[in-house]
Amino acid sequence: MRKLFLMLILALLVMVIPAAAQDDEATDIVVWIAFTDGRLDWARERAAEFNELYPEYNVIIEGYGSYNEAFDATLLAAEQGNPPAITHFFEAATQEARDAVTDSGEPLFKSVEAAIAGRTEINGVPVILDDVISAAANYYTLDGEFTSMPWNTSSAIMFTNMDILEAAGIEEIPATWQELEAACEVIMAMESAPEACITWPNHSWFFEQSMAQQGADLANNGNGREARATEVFINSDAAVAYLDWWKRMYDNGYYVYTGVVRDWTGTYNAFIAQQVAFLIYSSSDTTLITNDSQEAGFTAVASFMPHNGEVEYVGNLIGGATLWLNNGLDEETETGALMFMNWFSNPQNAADWHKFTGYVPITNAAIELLEEEGWYEENPNSRVASAQLEAAQPSSATAGALIGNFVAIRDVITSAVEEILLNDVDVVEALNAANEEANQLLSDYNELYGE
Repeated sequence: MRKLFLMLILALLVMVIPAAAQDDEATDIVVWIAFTDGRLDWARERAAEFNELYPEYNVIIEGYGSYNEAFDATLLAAEQGNPPAITHFFEAATQEARDAVTDSGEPLFKSVEAAIAGRTEINGVPVILDDVISAAANYYTLDGEFTSMPWNTSSAIMFTNMDILEAAGIEEIPATWQELEAACEVIMAMESAPEACITWPNHSWFFEQSMAQQGADLANNGNGREARATEVFINSDAAVAYLDWWKRMYDNGYYVYTGVVRDWTGTYNAFIAQQVAFLIYSSSDTTLITNDSQEAGFTAVASFMPHNGEVEYVGNLIGGATLWLNNGLDEETETGALMFMNWFSNPQNAADWHKFTGYVPITNAAIELLEEEGWYEENPNSRVASAQLEAAQPSSATAGALIGNFVAIRDVITSAVEEILLNDVDVVEALNAANEEANQLLSDYNELYGE
């Protein structure tokens, strides 16, 4: 009886105590990001630090296998009335994020800059928007303001196996398509030639980069920045020039295609295994490539992505993703979310994120911190992506395209490339067909979301 009596008393206390302590409970800030690897662990470590500094909040970070998974989950959660505070979404889907609405017709996301409302700090956390590097600011500043908070930002750069280059007697890393083609001719003529000269994933992002390099917009209306994009230019002269060169590299046995679209893993492994001398890849893995090449016994040096030497080089554009603030949050949750967004990319965190991955430091202050620490002197590969973005001329081409249904349009481009490489379809014919299909996808999208 005594034991039963004590259990009843304990049960009553458990029911009463939470109600009395309700005001002292931390406000949950749920964040969904599109990483499930070490990057998720890194983010969770930062969240734990934030929670210690600001115990009135409890940031909870959950990982998803892709950007689309995180976005679809957010849509579903919004329908159920329980969305996260912050959603991680990639740059190519910016237009879709802007167009997304809830069942009630309200925008799914709220402009980060509008929510900050001119404040320079939020509960003591400095606002970082004014210090975001120009390449990211140019991409994500829409209608005069940041609609989302930049985080993981990258560019497409090249990695060179210097041991192979030296064995071939090539003194300088190729900077143009023409120089690269000439270098590959020499490398593949060696008795100890690798299996091929170069590789990169068949991903539309590299196509988009090559368009920007040549100063060509991917879509009309200033790449969708002056007004909603209603037409894409997949068959432009710049696009044809790039695919003509790519196909020639493939036909000559210089470029190796793994046979899998968007094959980041296969192309990466080919370079680390020294099956190719060059790899064009995302700068987001600069730290990993540098370390893995050393473990594999060779030196990898990063450089700008080669460009068409027959036209003026205009510049490369960014890749990566941002953090979107979900709409309709209560005031306390929104305040905590804004605090975390800005704290998450403060100079120390942005610098550490860069060191850990290779994503470019998102603010100028972070770059300055890395320079002061001597990081770039010890790790010159890590400076290349930032330098490449800084070298770009301001233009609609280098700002990057805003296109509805961009993910599906990217798939059309990669399919066209595969047709050109594997089935020997004429470049112009393949790009014309792809352009027609992509414009139909864009038209269908604009019928649903266009103003």
